[in-house]
Amino acid sequence: MKITLIIAICVIVLWTIYGYFASRVEQAEYSVVDKKNGYEIRVYPKHLVAQASVSGNYTESLNQGFSIVAGYIFGGNKKSQPIAMTAPVTIGNTSESQNIAMTAPVTASGTNLNRTISFVMPKEYSLESLPVPTDPRVKIVEVPEQRFAVLRYSGWRSNSLTEKQGKKLLQLLEKDGVSMVSKDYTYAGYNAPFTLPWMTRQEVMIEIK
Repeated sequence: MKITLIIAICVIVLWTIYGYFASRVEQAEYSVVDKKNGYEIRVYPKHLVAQASVSGNYTESLNQGFSIVAGYIFGGNKKSQPIAMTAPVTIGNTSESQNIAMTAPVTASGTNLNRTISFVMPKEYSLESLPVPTDPRVKIVEVPEQRFAVLRYSGWRSNSLTEKQGKKLLQLLEKDGVSMVSKDYTYAGYNAPFTLPWMTRQEVMIEIK
């Protein structure tokens, strides 16, 4: 019994250490301009993303799209050059994504929808210096400055939890009379796979005017 308990404690400790260090990556820049009851308002400056369009719910899209875009940053490009992982990985509806300055061929609510999985590119890169993807499903996109309402939470990654938090944020914005660009929400995940649920940083975001 004692041996089993010791093993369990060791597994949890090692798991915690893995989650902490595996999630220490460069994060997308933003400024918090206001804090509300349950969420905050952020402004994200112009930045570059590598993205791919997939279909399915948030969980299905994340699994499929992550694999596609991760292939690009792990060397699937014309320079065979690895690109540092950043956070968050986002999942949003393809209809809401802005395809600006596209140079070449990971964010979900509902089911069976087209979604865009996006990885924020390290700020050291420009459109000219980013290597060209070899997978035509991967696109490099320049995203303009945007303002978002963001609700942060933790827990096991699941489609039901994402939908619950997305609906909660939407209700909060409607209650506060915040003008939204769209009622669709984007999921943002900041942690490495298999991070302990209480250590995860997850967010739902709605673009506002």
